Amino acid sequence: MGQQFGSRTICQTVDVSSRSSNDKLRDAALAESGPADLLVNAAGLTRRAPTLALSEADSDCLLNSNANGVLRAGSVANIASPGSFLAFHEVAGYYASGAAVLSLTRRAGDGICVNAIAPGVFPTERNDEFPEGTGRERKILTRTPMHRFGRPEEVGAAVLLPWDAANFVTGQCGAVGGAYLASGVSS
Repeated sequence: MGQQFGSRTICQTVDVSSRSSNDKLRDAALAESGPADLLVNAAGLTRRAPTLALSEADSDCLLNSNANGVLRAGSVANIASPGSFLAFHEVAGYYASGAAVLSLTRRAGDGICVNAIAPGVFPTERNDEFPEGTGRERKILTRTPMHRFGRPEEVGAAVLLPWDAANFVTGQCGAVGGAYLASGVSS
């Protein structure tokens, strides 16, 4: 995405649960272009299971990838989720890690602006459990005032964060979800 705006972008697969993998990304970025203006942490895993049935290994995996991955990266822009603010059925471990991402974002300091965006539902390869016409899809769209899912280009709010005009914006999380979080209870 950055190249179309005249920026240099490094895309590299990283295991965020591994400090050495994160260090390799940092070293590659520094070698390619020097200090970065923006680092987007967009890694995330989920496990759908009743809360009491979530195994300890799955819980550890969710927290290690989703929350500790953010902490290890020393990030500038984190990707949180609506679950940082709400709880959904059978995904307690995922949303606990989302709340941790929000908490780590709010801990901003040391002269580094750390913010997050919380995208609503954006169809991806990873969430294909929302095929069109399902009851779950209808429930989400009913609660979303814009009555549609997001498009990938709409997550781009993170590109605003490194601008000089945003230097005093830190520890914040903006929702990018068609007003899903503001919708209240649907009739």
